[in-house]
Amino acid sequence: MGLFRRIFGKTDDEPKVQETKIQDEAVQQPPSEEATDEHEVTQHNDDSETVVNQDKLDTIEVNTTEVSELDDDSDADEQEETPVEAGEFVDATTKPVATIATGPLPQGRGIIDGATRPLAPDQMYPSQEDILNSDKLTFGLSSHVGRVRSNNQDAAQSLFVTSESSEDHPDFGVFVVADGMGGHHDGEKASAITARTVTSYIMKKIYLPMFSGDEDAERIPISEALVDSIKNANQKVIENVPEGGTTATVVAIIGDLAHFAHVGDSRAYLITKKEMEQVTRDHSLVQRLIELGQLTPEEAEEHPQKNVLYRALGQNETLEVDSKALRLPAGSRLLLCSDGLWGMVPQSDIYEVVMNTNDPQQACEKLVALANAKGGTDNITAIIIQVSSS
Repeated sequence: MGLFRRIFGKTDDEPKVQETKIQDEAVQQPPSEEATDEHEVTQHNDDSETVVNQDKLDTIEVNTTEVSELDDDSDADEQEETPVEAGEFVDATTKPVATIATGPLPQGRGIIDGATRPLAPDQMYPSQEDILNSDKLTFGLSSHVGRVRSNNQDAAQSLFVTSESSEDHPDFGVFVVADGMGGHHDGEKASAITARTVTSYIMKKIYLPMFSGDEDAERIPISEALVDSIKNANQKVIENVPEGGTTATVVAIIGDLAHFAHVGDSRAYLITKKEMEQVTRDHSLVQRLIELGQLTPEEAEEHPQKNVLYRALGQNETLEVDSKALRLPAGSRLLLCSDGLWGMVPQSDIYEVVMNTNDPQQACEKLVALANAKGGTDNITAIIIQVSSS
């Protein structure tokens, strides 16, 4: 199957990369199928992203030792970047994600992907007992341009409401991480539009009707509202940033119930004393090949197409969004982050920093500093939501 890579345009200070077609002999369909389709891709590396037609992924085979190279113009553009000093989702088209670990955690702790039991479908809003027994939340947020990029195309947004009154409103929060791509300014515009649109939509559809106490107010399921918020953002990115795109990882928290919606390769983790669980699954080519048994996690880390996505906002009018819900245990943490963090820092190190730092804001800052210390080759963003243990 032929793959084509589209490198988005850059600004004057980052010369525009010419559109380049690549015949990738390492990715092909089985002989039983006629390889005639061509798919446009967008590389999530060096201010760009790769999106592959998901319908063809089931037939992809990869020879990990043989991959076509970009032309000289593309390579040269990557070298001209000036370093900057540092200061199971429901997805019917794919199989469950296997455990992906960078190494064993100390004291027998494991990294588990997809092991959390989802909430029952009818458990959308917290009961009165849930509200009275739920623990208070604290959170931190940190984002940094990194040590190589000249601007920050990540966007992070946190909105949290807590109250104490006879009305017993549950704590409510919306947290968004979006990793933009598409050239020097298009990426940052796409991610900013997405963070703002998603938050505004969720507040309007979920929180305000709940807070108003109007029993006649229309309440749609939270998971539906989150999915719609991302689809709405997708349309706004297409209309306002034609050459841009972005990932989106969103969590809405009501009491101790967390509802997720996700597109792309930014991630959400649930971290407890016993384990670190990846709640989201990457919509990347290498992750799909791992699921098909054609790559190992170790091979995926070094694969030249590890930043190729088959799903992102801003690429198509129709968008499939993953959603999931779970209950947050007392003393647990949620981590939302861009690949500038998880791609640079081993999960065992992330676990140690998060669990050994009481203040979530300090934990975010430590994670960003650690990613920069390991090279900081991409923008770095982290949000940590911490549930009280008492």
